[in-house]
Amino acid sequence: MASFNIVMPKLGESIQEGTITKWFVKEGDTIEEDDMLFEVATDKVDSEIPSPVDGVITKINYEEDSLVAVGEVLAVVSLDGEVEETESEETESKAETEPTTGEAPAKAETETTDASVDDSRKLSNRFYSPLVKTIAKEENVSFDELESIEGSGVGGRVQKKDIMAYLENRGSSAAQPEAKKESKPAAPAAPAVEKKVAPPVSVGAGDTVVEMDRVRKLIADHMVMSKQVSPHVTSVVEADVTELVMWRNKNKEAFQKKYGDKITFMPIFTEAVAAALAEFPMVNSSVDGDKIILKKDVNVGIAVAKPDGNLIVPVIKNAEQRNLVGLTKELNRLADAARNNKLDPAEIQGGTFTITNFGSFGNIIGTPIINQPQVAILATGIIEKKPAVLETPSGDVIAIRHKMYLSLSYDHRIVDGALGGAFLRRIADHLEQFDINRAI
Repeated sequence: MASFNIVMPKLGESIQEGTITKWFVKEGDTIEEDDMLFEVATDKVDSEIPSPVDGVITKINYEEDSLVAVGEVLAVVSLDGEVEETESEETESKAETEPTTGEAPAKAETETTDASVDDSRKLSNRFYSPLVKTIAKEENVSFDELESIEGSGVGGRVQKKDIMAYLENRGSSAAQPEAKKESKPAAPAAPAVEKKVAPPVSVGAGDTVVEMDRVRKLIADHMVMSKQVSPHVTSVVEADVTELVMWRNKNKEAFQKKYGDKITFMPIFTEAVAAALAEFPMVNSSVDGDKIILKKDVNVGIAVAKPDGNLIVPVIKNAEQRNLVGLTKELNRLADAARNNKLDPAEIQGGTFTITNFGSFGNIIGTPIINQPQVAILATGIIEKKPAVLETPSGDVIAIRHKMYLSLSYDHRIVDGALGGAFLRRIADHLEQFDINRAI
């Protein structure tokens, strides 16, 4: 019988595993090519995976919420429509893997421990992968113990290596006699780093408790980590973008008719940012310990609000090499894919700088949090008509101008005020000097 193995796909260069969040099919289902099989979640993005073949699902090897390594076989598809196993064979296979009667008490004890962990998990602000929770259950690691483990992942997330290291030292530290601990010479100890704990929150009778979804938890962890890692400084300038606004108003209909895409202000902002990053390479960098990594490519991420209220940042690769038409088309494509959950994982990786548009919500200014491991992020405010003093050959006059605020948050470890201010001013200069006679 011809069969085809459905494997966990590689969803990006740095992705080594993914969590199956949902199966759209079950064993025995007949599928066609491009039918959605399952949804997989990584730290970067959620993706729906289609079938590459026609056939019948004969075996599903992993349940929902399973953390699976890239390349592992998730399901088997019969290409000629035959069922690979009979029901009796499947029952026999399951019976061989079930514990004997003598092991039942141990199983019950494990289930009790797991239930305790699951109940306590509701009170935790940390995310634990299914793999970490499985190890904790098998090794009878209590919820309090799990909470005490210092994680090395993003936002202090506990990874497999962290819990395994804890288990290696668990016995020796617990067995150490108290007297032996006290007999050690009284050497000056390094001050312990106090772990910040959120204050308790009371829930009233009329309050509604909403559980964070997986993406919101990841965003929360990422934002907290960024504030802990980078000392943030924010600089602000006001830019006169009257010529830019007039050019867009004059050309937006012709632009859409010629190229088939609407042009917003964001591609123009991106063009100015990419040009400035090419001039100030230190802002287009990352920090690795005491090393500064200057990025060769200028990859600009654009923060996009999704319909579910979450945020995602698709990346325009090599933005400095694209003209305004290319930037517009790529930005519109990525934004549409983001809002419809159709982004590939590679399309949200590799960013070297981020732009977030506070103006789309009517805000005049914002102080955004840096998108690690980048070192700066630009916020663009709403464009407003304002009275302004203009210098003319015949004297100063008051005129109505289109103005906006640009605010830059940057990592003060490597970007000082002079560099951050000069970079931000250069972006404003590019926008203020926009050629009103520029051809589309």
